[in-house]
Amino acid sequence: MSTPVQDPARVARRRREHERQAVVFGVLVAFLLVAALGALAVYTGAISAPFARPFTSNEQETTSEPPPCLPAVEDQPDGALPLPYDQVQVRIFNASGMSGLAGANQKVLAQRGFEVLGTGNYNSTYDAELAAGSTLATDELRFGRDGVVAAYTLAAQFPAMEMVLDDREGATVDLLVGEAYERPLDEAEVPLAADQPLTNVEGCAPVDEVEPVPAPTPAEEE
Repeated sequence: MSTPVQDPARVARRRREHERQAVVFGVLVAFLLVAALGALAVYTGAISAPFARPFTSNEQETTSEPPPCLPAVEDQPDGALPLPYDQVQVRIFNASGMSGLAGANQKVLAQRGFEVLGTGNYNSTYDAELAAGSTLATDELRFGRDGVVAAYTLAAQFPAMEMVLDDREGATVDLLVGEAYERPLDEAEVPLAADQPLTNVEGCAPVDEVEPVPAPTPAEEE
């Protein structure tokens, strides 16, 4: 039996197809190898990712200054006593991005006798320089040198609170309700007694050694 003779043109076409396939597969293998090596280099820190950028948000940073300690009070050698609630003036600002929290705190604190001067949104009425949608990560109290005892009295109503000294005048305290909001303690759980001195927060520094942050510039006052 004789062997059929193959068409030379067909043989040439097949050879070219095989060559193209070999080139395509070779390019793909080389690309995957380069990508793998690049990923390994980024993972090990040898090079930086070309499009690596830090995430950005409107969340404001809290001051790195320590909270102020309670002042020494004449005729109270054991330390400052808590103020009567009706002597603490507080403004409440929602810095959480969630609606309703300023009003909820206003209701609780007013029922306990605190003098609530008003409420607002942190980014629109607290400070004219803040970007729209600005928030805070945690709850904060901001107050001036004359408001330290008032701030400590108010802070005792909550499980945890950042204490931030600013350069305002007067004893008014601002409550900023942050994203990690914690509701006030039940009144029976508040660790205060009229005849028991307040306790300094951990890591505090004498008020004269704390650099105050700028006082707010409320938009409604401009």
